[in-house]
Amino acid sequence: MPLTKETVLAQANAASKNTLMETLDIEMVDFGDDFLTARMPVNSRVYQPDGVLHGGATAALAESVGSFASHIFTNIEEKFVRGIEITANHLKSVTEGYVYAKATFLHKGRTTQLLDIRITDEQDNLVSVCRLSTISLPRKK
Repeated sequence: MPLTKETVLAQANAASKNTLMETLDIEMVDFGDDFLTARMPVNSRVYQPDGVLHGGATAALAESVGSFASHIFTNIEEKFVRGIEITANHLKSVTEGYVYAKATFLHKGRTTQLLDIRITDEQDNLVSVCRLSTISLPRKK
């Protein structure tokens, strides 16, 4: 029986307690057959010194949503997921509101996964484009 959107989002958000995702106030907000979307508030907690969204916070948002996406679409009873490489191209500055990260798969292999993560602002302007590679490794029995 497939999990409902509400169940997936509740489980993902519950797993974020006491992690970097909670520190940055990252919240998973949408889920579908081939994507996961998260949002993060843009405020002084994620600014660089000149008052705009820090690229490192953007990369943390991208890695969080991408890793969760790989996790959701993996049999976690048998495997665990780790990020192995991330790239980020920052295209637009943001000073307030929320940014949204939508992770979609470019490749969903048994061992490695490649995700495209588009970061947009509240007006749907493209802020950053990220790529994340993850690996699914067997759990020790």
